[in-house]
Amino acid sequence: MTDDNTTHFGYQTVDSEKKAGMVAGVFDSVAAKYDVMNDVMSFGVHRIWKQLTIDQSGVRPGQHVLDLAGGTGDLAIKLSKRVGPSGSVVLSDINASMLSVGRDRLTDKGIVGNVTYSQANAESLPFADNSFHCVTMAFGLRNVTDKDKALASIFRVLKPGGRLLVLEFSKPLLPIISKAYDAYSFSALPAMGKLIAGDAESYRYLAESIRMHPDQETLKSMMEAVGFENASYQNFTGGIVALHKGFKL
Repeated sequence: MTDDNTTHFGYQTVDSEKKAGMVAGVFDSVAAKYDVMNDVMSFGVHRIWKQLTIDQSGVRPGQHVLDLAGGTGDLAIKLSKRVGPSGSVVLSDINASMLSVGRDRLTDKGIVGNVTYSQANAESLPFADNSFHCVTMAFGLRNVTDKDKALASIFRVLKPGGRLLVLEFSKPLLPIISKAYDAYSFSALPAMGKLIAGDAESYRYLAESIRMHPDQETLKSMMEAVGFENASYQNFTGGIVALHKGFKL
């Protein structure tokens, strides 16, 4: 249970003002090995989840897209191709280490013309009202301190007719899946984190943060509460991950 001045950092209750710095410490630690760990942790399935997200983005040539918590650029690479030279993608992350890895990765791939970079907090986005046709956020919302504030900020910067896509870990649909997932998350993930990234504790936090994240129906209601219309979600891999979608009409 938290009050207005406290929030969750994994299973810990912490001062709200301290969470962003604590999350920053996690991602400073894992940034260099983030892509490798994603492949190992998900057995490569995260690439399918992200492609399914892009497929539902509705993004077309010439449009302007914001990829929030864009990290190492998986979605931004695909979005850059979709918007083409007449469009633009802003790759944004609150964490400088992650943003730096993403910028280097896209530059190495020759993606320099239509992507810009912004270190920004999702709760107070530094963009004008009605700026983007689409906002994407993959595996980032659960790390945000005030999710309602972030959703409202995203709604503000979307153009009328624009859509938000939130890809995030969620609640497995079947108890048997949930049990196996818990065993994997709290035993295998920290062990792999220690072996590959030299950091078991950060991956223990990531497992805990998934459990503290709102379930599918709760997140849908949160989106509706800040103004999103036609909010919906699609479960992937038995509800381990869900893609939430909402529109600013």
